[in-house]
Amino acid sequence: MTTVTVLADPPVEGFVLQDLAGGIVDDAEAAELYEAMLLDVCRAVEISGAELLVNYRPSDQVPNGVDPETAVREPVTAALESPGNARFEVQVGSTFSGRVGNTVTHLLDREDVATVAAVEPTAALLNRQLIDSAAMKLRSSGVVLGPTAGGRVYYAGFGEPIDFEDSYAIPAVETIGERAADAGLDVDFLPSAPVLETQSDLETMVPLLRARNRAGRVVPQRTATFLDDLGIRVVDDDGDPTVVRETDRS
Repeated sequence: MTTVTVLADPPVEGFVLQDLAGGIVDDAEAAELYEAMLLDVCRAVEISGAELLVNYRPSDQVPNGVDPETAVREPVTAALESPGNARFEVQVGSTFSGRVGNTVTHLLDREDVATVAAVEPTAALLNRQLIDSAAMKLRSSGVVLGPTAGGRVYYAGFGEPIDFEDSYAIPAVETIGERAADAGLDVDFLPSAPVLETQSDLETMVPLLRARNRAGRVVPQRTATFLDDLGIRVVDDDGDPTVVRETDRS
């Protein structure tokens, strides 16, 4: 069984989705959107049957007055069907690469976990099929990556540790792949899928969510509903896709 660790920031205003907030959504809405994605991703892991490990930021890396464990644990626990099966642990490390590396290496080397995956809440379209597919690939490959736009990754699975220092340096999919090759590990890939971190990501994510919903396919329900309630749409502006907001929240 793969342990999927979700590296979660506390969903508080002004701290999350900073490359998205301040534009078509404000800081408060960005925090709500981040929480919606966090809950959707955690539920996807739970449904898949993988072991869910939620890693929250240490208190010295979040705004004053925020309890990162409570801010993450309370909404996630309420969203899960079997919250007692989820683990919550503090992240260790000063950089994202370091925090992923410390978690993955500890689980593989100290807890004898067979395979470990690292994801973020912004991987809103992560679902049971992708998680199960990655678990199958990890049986024969030391590293499995889920690529997304801009050379980023929405999923990184490991059966063996690599050199994690600066491993998420842009472009992460190439950097991690090179580190895996240096370690003598085979690399396999999941289908490309969008993440939601920036304004430009909305151009891909929003139409895809709406199309999948219209087709009766699985969507991250909280994320899709929240964006729909905001009235976020992508429209044709003289041949260019443009993100607009058709309604205001009351």
